[in-house]
Amino acid sequence: MSDAPRLDFTGRRVVIAGGSKGIGRCMALAFAAAGASVSVCARGQAGLDALRADAQAQGTPLHTHVTDLSRLEQIDHWLQVAADALGGIDVLVNNATGYGMADDEDGWAASLQVDLMAAVRASRLALPWLRESADACILNLSSIAAQMPRPGGAPYAAAKAALSHYTTSQALALAADRIRVNAIAPGSIEFEDGLWDRRRVEDPALYHGTLARIPFGRFGEPAEIANAALFLCSPLARWITGHVLNVDGGQVLMG
Repeated sequence: MSDAPRLDFTGRRVVIAGGSKGIGRCMALAFAAAGASVSVCARGQAGLDALRADAQAQGTPLHTHVTDLSRLEQIDHWLQVAADALGGIDVLVNNATGYGMADDEDGWAASLQVDLMAAVRASRLALPWLRESADACILNLSSIAAQMPRPGGAPYAAAKAALSHYTTSQALALAADRIRVNAIAPGSIEFEDGLWDRRRVEDPALYHGTLARIPFGRFGEPAEIANAALFLCSPLARWITGHVLNVDGGQVLMG
């Protein structure tokens, strides 16, 4: 759960695409703890069950739904079910990733369909509810990988770069509807059974080499992304739109 100062989201309806573990899980629990009604979708039932149990343990039950975010019809169905359960949608968080790292057909398909097109589709399909909200916003989860060339993971980085650009285009297009659109670009975030937790064991050279390029001398934590998400989706950020916020401990400063 986020350790941010309490922001009051009472009465706000938040839907999170991809939230059963890591950053998405932390955001879901943080929004719920701040008073929001929350719906989370993910591909795996077990992860959603664990998330729901954690939310109930903190006294903030939330709605979950199994969804394959690479499938348009499943995104549409989830949003319909979520809006019915919550009574509408005020905040859409596009957090899903396909982690398409290999430079092959599967890698590109995973990144483009989940990291990019799931956000495009969810944003478009959520618009009827967002337009009815008095304080609507969309938050996309990009990555600092989008901001620099890299020898590996080209599909992931390219999809995130497209998502960052789409964020600014969305912000301009939806300003007339008073819908804010921003993105967070996390740096390297470590959590149990996450990418960097696994690489610590499987590829220690890469793990320690990456760690050495973070000025603060540690990997980030999911709660630090959740803190930024709550701020950007709160009334405190009501005059912020079209911004991609790096939350990376200065990692991009090191190249």
